[in-house]
Amino acid sequence: MNKYAVAKMPHVKGLVSFLLLFFILITSFQVLGQTAEAEKNFTECKACHTIGGGRLVGPDLKGVTDTISEDWLIKFIKNSQALVKSGDKQAVKIFEEYNKIPMPSHPNLTDAQIKDILLYIKNGGKIAATAQVEKKLAPAPAGNVKEPLTSVEIKLNRERQSRNNVGLTALVMGLLMILSLIDLIFTHYLKAKWIHYIVLLSGFWVIGEWTYEFTSGLGRQQYYQPDQPIWFSHRVHAGQNQIACQYCHFTAQTSKDAGIPPASVCMNCHHLVKKGRITGTKEIDKIYAAIKDKKPIQWVKVHNLPDFVFFSHEQHVKVGKLECKTCHGDVAKMDQIADVKELSMGWCLDCHRSHKVQFTNNKFYTQYKKLHAELKAGKIKDVTVKMIGGEDCQKCHY
Repeated sequence: MNKYAVAKMPHVKGLVSFLLLFFILITSFQVLGQTAEAEKNFTECKACHTIGGGRLVGPDLKGVTDTISEDWLIKFIKNSQALVKSGDKQAVKIFEEYNKIPMPSHPNLTDAQIKDILLYIKNGGKIAATAQVEKKLAPAPAGNVKEPLTSVEIKLNRERQSRNNVGLTALVMGLLMILSLIDLIFTHYLKAKWIHYIVLLSGFWVIGEWTYEFTSGLGRQQYYQPDQPIWFSHRVHAGQNQIACQYCHFTAQTSKDAGIPPASVCMNCHHLVKKGRITGTKEIDKIYAAIKDKKPIQWVKVHNLPDFVFFSHEQHVKVGKLECKTCHGDVAKMDQIADVKELSMGWCLDCHRSHKVQFTNNKFYTQYKKLHAELKAGKIKDVTVKMIGGEDCQKCHY
């Protein structure tokens, strides 16, 4: 059978055309939905460099591709110290200007990967039009400053991207299903109908998976990370300076809500600390302005539960002795706070089934005589939240 005979077979032509369309759609999906490799590779650079945010350990990279040749940058990124030792004037100048701190070598990066990173830098840290649209829809407050991403924030970005990919996959499969149905009912272009059936069955599975993910997340805000009116780093305050959570959120042990600290609490430290290492005086001046104008700072609440859920911080922090990071994640490693935990009903119930109650030496629990008797008799070793009604619906929904 020669190539002309194959070309005359309509079902073969149809199969080729359909597979070509499938390939184009999947390729388009990956371009739009997946994080570019350049952004991933640049993550390591953020510990020392910004793109338009000023110098850190190393220089600000904004405009670097306009002033330095691409070939030289590739050599420098792969092994900066080799250039310094060779006596390259530009390499030596940079090395001495930045306190002789050697830039880590990246021999595993290919020339193509480095060129991709340089293009990412040239574009101001943007990889696609979708990023531009997202930024326009949710602009950061004026003067908002961010440090390099922490490992927690990098993980969050990947999980967000993974969730977006599921939605985009469902969209692509939906389009393929429509094409299959049109061809099955009307056009009959593709003779191999089994391909349509595979597409339809795969589509039902993918869309079903996306539907479950979407509906199970209603009322929840995992990965929510809003910008705040003032750049405030929990990594600096709770991590580096080891300020206790309840110094600022001082109502956590006595109230349903942990509370957002007023500007007067900030001033306990910032009447002396008037300049930040990263932000200078710009962000701290906003605290002074709020006090002068007698207007509260409009912090954005990050951890939200549906209106039909009752939750008391006092009950969990004071009585339950839970650490803040149990529900809020390790905030001491975060700059910009994000909702990292699932905070679903199942997630709460799992905790209630395993968390042990401080049952002895607590007058409140003297009313649970049966449980005290079982403890004394050795029938049970511990009492969990579940055993004192932690699974009753009306405990949280009433």
